[in-house]
Amino acid sequence: MDDFPDHGAEGGADGDSDDAVAALVLAAGQGTRMRSPLAKVLHPLAGRSLIGHVLALAVELRCAEAVVVLAPGMDTVRAEVDRLRPGTGVALQERPLGTGDAVAAALDRLPVEGTVLVLFGDTPLLTAATVRRLLRARHDAGAAVAVLGMRPPNPAGYGRLRTAEAGDLVDIVEDRHADADLKRDAACNSGVMAIDAARLGELVRAIPLQPEKGEYYLTDIVRSAVRRGWRCVAVEAPWIEGHGVNSQAQLAEAEALWQARRRAALLEEGVTMVAPETVWLAVDCRIAPGVHIAPHVVFGPGVEIEAGAVIHSFCHIEGARVAAEAVVGPFARLRPGTRVGRKARLGNFVETKNAALDDGAKANHLTYLGDCTIGAGANIGAGTITCNYDGFAKYRTSIGEGAFVGSNTALVAPVAVGAGAIVGAGSVLTRDVPPQAVTVARAETKTREEAAAGLRARLQARSRARPETRSDSRREAGKG
Repeated sequence: MDDFPDHGAEGGADGDSDDAVAALVLAAGQGTRMRSPLAKVLHPLAGRSLIGHVLALAVELRCAEAVVVLAPGMDTVRAEVDRLRPGTGVALQERPLGTGDAVAAALDRLPVEGTVLVLFGDTPLLTAATVRRLLRARHDAGAAVAVLGMRPPNPAGYGRLRTAEAGDLVDIVEDRHADADLKRDAACNSGVMAIDAARLGELVRAIPLQPEKGEYYLTDIVRSAVRRGWRCVAVEAPWIEGHGVNSQAQLAEAEALWQARRRAALLEEGVTMVAPETVWLAVDCRIAPGVHIAPHVVFGPGVEIEAGAVIHSFCHIEGARVAAEAVVGPFARLRPGTRVGRKARLGNFVETKNAALDDGAKANHLTYLGDCTIGAGANIGAGTITCNYDGFAKYRTSIGEGAFVGSNTALVAPVAVGAGAIVGAGSVLTRDVPPQAVTVARAETKTREEAAAGLRARLQARSRARPETRSDSRREAGKG
């Protein structure tokens, strides 16, 4: 589940003006450098697709509308767009003729008033705060175009932003055409732009074909605007926000950057992480101040951890809610549908799915709890299994408040253990246990005293009488 909160359908995304903002997401690139059968913008980062991050940004910015530019045949990307943001417009760029042509392909779907915000489907680290600064700069300057700049550690390959003495942007120069001074001093082009919608069509149609690659570069829009006497401005952002993904290595770098930023935010909010660099977080997980997280923990999508909870090492948690002061792990796996009550405990090598543990319930060792409810204060012994699946359908188990289930018990669902009941170790339960009852459901123990020596003698005699079979068995076992 990765839908976005509804921040409203309309509004000025810059926060200071009434200009409507339309997001234009360019996502038609084939992503051949990814060397993957999965479309580039569908690769996950922090549990959400790259394009999902960009669409979520458009929602956070309260963009009045959004249009995504795709290439023909990108049906899986279109399905992802429809799933994440229903109603998003889609424009097709029939041929890969560059970013300028991609914008031209969407012109008939874009408004002619307000601001068009150009985003990229493979640039997932951009923040709403930075975009608001960009939009505000364009609005305040009355500029035709505002461009987001950055200064990455390795600027090779990026276009450079050439500015006039007064600070206005006058050109975007491709890296291969930039002189040494420009490469040394100028900010790099992130590609993100805010463009006056009323002037966008004229500017895009004026973009010339670049003969070197036979493409139309959106960067030439700045030169076209300046020639018309229209002002352009630039805004600088932290370089990580403009980090694009074109390869698996860049995807891994983007993941690391996103995780580091999210961990830093949680630490600032009051979450304790003993070794934060070893903690992985999904984009939508919510962790309250006062939570203690040991090294090597994975928080997948749909996780909520309340204040005072302790998560020990090597836990994997997804789709689960852990209440205040609960203790989880080490080596616990909480799967979707798990709800852990206040001061409840799930210990080492415990797996849960669709399981609700009420306050103070405990399952400390080697247990599988699936499709079940565990009452407050109940104790689940080591090795207990809820047998919830018969090969065709799943069934539920209910364990009442204060019940005690002994070690190595199999609860064959559907079955219920009443409040305060005691189930003896090693039981296989196929029937309900009444409240306050004591139940032992296991095979009778049979003991024959002084019989061990005789049994050993018979087994040894049988073994000596069948040497050929043993030898043949070893030879057969060696064949492969």
